[in-house]
Amino acid sequence: MELTPQDIAGHIDHTLLRPDATAADLEKTCAEAVRHGFFGVCVNPSLISLASWLLRDRTPVPVAVVGFPLGATLPEVKMCEAREAVCRGAQEIDMVMNIGAFKAQDFRAVAKDIRTVVEAVQDRPVKVILETGLLSDAEIVEACGICVDAGAAFVKTSTGFGPGGATVEHVRLMREIVGPDVGVKASGGIRTFEEAVAMIEAGASRIGASASVAIVTEPEA
Repeated sequence: MELTPQDIAGHIDHTLLRPDATAADLEKTCAEAVRHGFFGVCVNPSLISLASWLLRDRTPVPVAVVGFPLGATLPEVKMCEAREAVCRGAQEIDMVMNIGAFKAQDFRAVAKDIRTVVEAVQDRPVKVILETGLLSDAEIVEACGICVDAGAAFVKTSTGFGPGGATVEHVRLMREIVGPDVGVKASGGIRTFEEAVAMIEAGASRIGASASVAIVTEPEA
């Protein structure tokens, strides 16, 4: 079945993660999310209270990042950040995996890091950002397995601040590893309708993008 812009919109987390993002920027982002029917609005924790208020009684859900963008902070800090974000209205959490610990093959520490956040937010979905541009295919396979075992609801490709971004090949590999019951979020460098469609067709269940409006209006231009 051919995907339409409306189909794609319902898979998008409209993203505002620039370090210089202001309250005015967030008001514009939330208004765009409502207007175009995006799934969520993904922001830094400092803006999650405002995002939650702006999206009250609306369809898009407020999403907060945790341990962003490096993933290198302490598990206890990620736990507190995630819990506070939920208290301030976050309905989903996108956390960054401890990439250094993973590279050192300290998989127990990586799993603990993820599980700590999953348990802290209880029933809120947790997406784990792998930063796939830093990983080999074999490492992506290993990381996906750890995320699933630790209770993650999604695995996610990239922060958008690291090397590279989402690729069709990585999304397809991630979907193959996690199976049908865990989400795959493609994020990082997705700017066109065609790229978004390719990610969905490869197995992505969610798209993270700051170019969301262009993605869903491009076919109409």
